[in-house]
Amino acid sequence: MSRQKIHPKHVAPPEYLCRLPPGYGVVKICVSGAADTGYCGLDAFEKAKEVGREIATHGGIITTGATTGFPLYAAMGAKDESGFSIGFSPAATEREHVETYKLPLEYMDVIVYTGFGYVGRDLLLIRSSDAVIIGCGRIGTLNEFAVAFEDRRPMGILEGSWETDELLKRFYDSSHRPNDRLIFDSDPKAMVERLIERVKKDREKLNVVYNNHDGWSSTGKNAEVIL
Repeated sequence: MSRQKIHPKHVAPPEYLCRLPPGYGVVKICVSGAADTGYCGLDAFEKAKEVGREIATHGGIITTGATTGFPLYAAMGAKDESGFSIGFSPAATEREHVETYKLPLEYMDVIVYTGFGYVGRDLLLIRSSDAVIIGCGRIGTLNEFAVAFEDRRPMGILEGSWETDELLKRFYDSSHRPNDRLIFDSDPKAMVERLIERVKKDREKLNVVYNNHDGWSSTGKNAEVIL
C-alpha cells in the first residue's frame, strides 16, 4: 500500500519562535485570503508561501481560517521552514470541518474548532492574532479586514497581481479614519518585519491592560482602558 510522502520539515519541531520581551509571548500573525484563488493570478500561490516562510523564519506563529486557497499555501510555506501553524475552523468538530465544510487538515499543528460558522470564526481568528496580513481575497477576506481595522490590529496589505490591495486602498482612503497600523507592501519579508516591530511597540503600551475599544463609554471621553 502506497503512503503519502511528507516533507520532513512539515513534521519537524519549530526551528524558530519569536519571543517578545518577558511576559509578552510569541507573535501570532494571521494570513487572510481567498479560499478560491482561481482569479488571483499566477503568482498568488508563491506569494502566499513566501508570506508563510517569512512568518516562520522570523519566529512567528501563523494563524489562518483553517481553509483552502491563499491561507493554506501560506501555512504550507510556514511548514516548509518548520514553522508552527494554528487554524481556526468554522466547524464545531473535526468531522464537521472535513465532511460539511470540506476544509483541510494539512499544514496545521493545531485546529481550534470554534463552531461559530464563518462570521464567528473570523472574529475569533482576528482577536487571537497579534497582526494580520491580507492577500488576494473575496468577501470573507474583506470581513476579516473590517474586524482587524476596527480592532486596530497591525495589518499588512500585500500588493500583487490581484485587485484586493487596490480595493482596500480605496476603502481606506474613503473611510476618513486615520490608521497608523496599516501597511501596504509587495515584499513579504519587509512586511513581516514591520508588523513584528509594531506588535512589540503595541505590547509595551497595552499588554498590562488591554485597550478594548468596544468598552468605551457612550461619550468616549477619557476612556482609554478597561480595568
